[in-house]
Amino acid sequence: MRIVGGSLGGRVLKAPPGAATRPTSEKVREAIFNILPDVGGMTVLDLFAGSGALGIEALSRGAAHVTFVEAAKAPLAVLRGNLAALGLAERANVLTGDAVAAAARHEPPTPWQLVLLDPPYRSDLAVRAATNLAHLAGDAVIVIEHDRRQAPPDALGSLLRTDERRYGDTYVSFYRLAVPA
Repeated sequence: MRIVGGSLGGRVLKAPPGAATRPTSEKVREAIFNILPDVGGMTVLDLFAGSGALGIEALSRGAAHVTFVEAAKAPLAVLRGNLAALGLAERANVLTGDAVAAAARHEPPTPWQLVLLDPPYRSDLAVRAATNLAHLAGDAVIVIEHDRRQAPPDALGSLLRTDERRYGDTYVSFYRLAVPA
C-alpha cells in the first residue's frame, strides 16, 4: 500500500495484519482526492482511521493537521508507526476510542474542514458518526466510504449528499452542510 500523491507520493504504508481492517485502496484514495477541493491547509478528522491511509494521504497533499480516531489496538500501533516513519507526528493527533463518540466530543483548534469516515462495512457506524459531527466549518466536506448494500441516506441530519461514486463494490459518498433557506 502506497501514498498516491503529494509530497510523500510513492512512500509505502504498513497495514494491520489480518482481515479485520480494510485499508482504502490506492485507486479509491486517488479518486477521492481528485474529487475533493485542494486540501492544503485544512483541518481534517479521520474517523475509523485504521492504518491512517486516508488521513496520511491528506497530510501528504498539504493538510495542516489530521486527528485520527481508532479503537482497535493493532491498527493503532500501525497508524502510529506510519506517522513516525513518515515524519508526520507533529501534524497529527491520534485519539484512542470510539469514533462515534469522538465525532461529537472532540473539539479541534479550528472547525473541521474535511471529515473522512471509513467504518467497518455492513454497519450503521458511518451514519451514527456523521450525525454526531460537531465543530464543522461552513464549507466542510464529509466523505463516507461504504459498500453498496449499506449506503447512507441522502440526508444525515444537517448534511446533504452532494455526490456518490462507485469503484467496484466500494462506494464513496460526499456530503456538505445544508444551506439554510
